[in-house]
Amino acid sequence: MPRSSQPLTARTAGPVRHRLRPTTKVLPEHARAHNRSLVLGHLFHDGPSSRADIARSTGLTRVTVSDLVAALLAEGLVADLGVRAESRVGKPATLVGLRASDHHVVVVDLTDDATVHGAVMTLDGQVVTREHVPSGGATGSQAVTLVEELCRRLLAGTTGIVVGVGISSPGVVDAAGRVVEAPNRGWYDVPLAARLSAALGAPVHVANDANTRALGEYTYGGAASDAMVVTVGQGVGAGMLVDGALVRGRGHAAGEIGHVTVVDEQTAGETPLPCACGRTGCLETVLSAPALRRRIGLAPQDADAALASVGRMLGRALAPVVSALDLAEVLLSGPPELLDGPLREATTTTLRDRTMPVIGQGLRVRMAALDEDAALAGAAVLVLSGQLGIT
Repeated sequence: MPRSSQPLTARTAGPVRHRLRPTTKVLPEHARAHNRSLVLGHLFHDGPSSRADIARSTGLTRVTVSDLVAALLAEGLVADLGVRAESRVGKPATLVGLRASDHHVVVVDLTDDATVHGAVMTLDGQVVTREHVPSGGATGSQAVTLVEELCRRLLAGTTGIVVGVGISSPGVVDAAGRVVEAPNRGWYDVPLAARLSAALGAPVHVANDANTRALGEYTYGGAASDAMVVTVGQGVGAGMLVDGALVRGRGHAAGEIGHVTVVDEQTAGETPLPCACGRTGCLETVLSAPALRRRIGLAPQDADAALASVGRMLGRALAPVVSALDLAEVLLSGPPELLDGPLREATTTTLRDRTMPVIGQGLRVRMAALDEDAALAGAAVLVLSGQLGIT
């Protein structure tokens, strides 16, 4: 059939479905803020350095680095540490370092249904003070008030310079710190970050608890840059990192693996149980800490087999994700007496059986390094990133 000579029209070609993103003018202050974050990031990750070290690492000119360091010294974020002891000929270099212990971050973990955990941390992840407050089943506005009061006490008790407040919250949380939904807290469309920031007079950053655990493990716990942190507690969730960046998803719900169906009527030896989400057979109904304890309580003599069975279900649920993202490791965060043993071993075996050798053979499945402090450490990372540009 000869090619039509008709001009291409909107009707024949179909609607235009993608548009170029609008661009904004890049101002000099944007470049300066970016360069400032590069200097702070170098000092955070590499420790005390000379101006020449920083210039080589960041690619900035020595003049730019000297100017930025002078400004950071004036702000009190970095300190002059004196000259480096060197055997080379020439003038020894002067070192500067981040004043990590002098600057504090207030962090709160809302993962636990019974207790709200709070702490003051230094920029390098050291805990200065802790406080644990019974939640008393508070939900809705009462839960917000509980968090605000805890933050006020922590802010009042610190002697350091407070950079900001980080909150690790269950549920779906958007990039602005708005809790889209957290059913166990009774929060739906709650602008938590904005509300607390206005009340406390300090910048507040809020993110999903599984995501903050992933950030904490990556920044302070040695997790790989391509990893998944599976959090097991009252529920089940996951935080995923690809090339060191969080995977958030279209609806800010990436990692909600707890509500993937793993048990149905055809699953041998298993009965689909109702889930809090309204469906049945979700991963959370077999992998949450209460579900695991209930399962081994029914047959204590067969506890290892019961845990291994759940590990195989977890492995089957994770295999497509691990393959799609080519992850280097999976970290399990939760009660070690439940997770670190037959369950972890069965998860590892199942993942390797269900993925290509190039992916599965090098894959590590291990326990998380930070335990109960992972969410607090991750909340601190939220502030480091949001306020100082440290990634």
